[in-house]
Amino acid sequence: MMDKHEGEQPDVPTVLFLCVHNAGRSQMAMGFFHHYAGDRAAVWSGGSEPASAVNPSAVTAMAEVGIDISTATPQVWTDEIVRAADVVVTMGCGDTCPVFPGKRYLDWVLDDPAGQGVDAVRPIRDEIDRRVRALLEEMRVPVATT
Repeated sequence: MMDKHEGEQPDVPTVLFLCVHNAGRSQMAMGFFHHYAGDRAAVWSGGSEPASAVNPSAVTAMAEVGIDISTATPQVWTDEIVRAADVVVTMGCGDTCPVFPGKRYLDWVLDDPAGQGVDAVRPIRDEIDRRVRALLEEMRVPVATT
């Protein structure tokens, strides 16, 4: 579920990663964000047309850097979730991505890992890693070094 975790601080910044299938890019971004930010920020992800499962190549690529996204489940985003986020990062969902006034939006142009092998997904993963770290720095959220 995309709700904030029980016991989480209500005043922590919240980021929402959106893509079409919520199976690759947004799941990798959410994995990195949670890994680096821990409970210092909240993170959700969603898709306009969620897949039935997370992309296996994305799962493998993330496992190579010590982040397990194998239990993640693609989910559809709702207007309520988008409104609750402080920052909305879109990745290839184009006109289907919701836009609400007063939100900070970032559009990350990244190759779609759908149907690609792990060799093709690694550079996408590495670029997402770089962008997540930069976003956390901009938000002044301390990044875990483990």
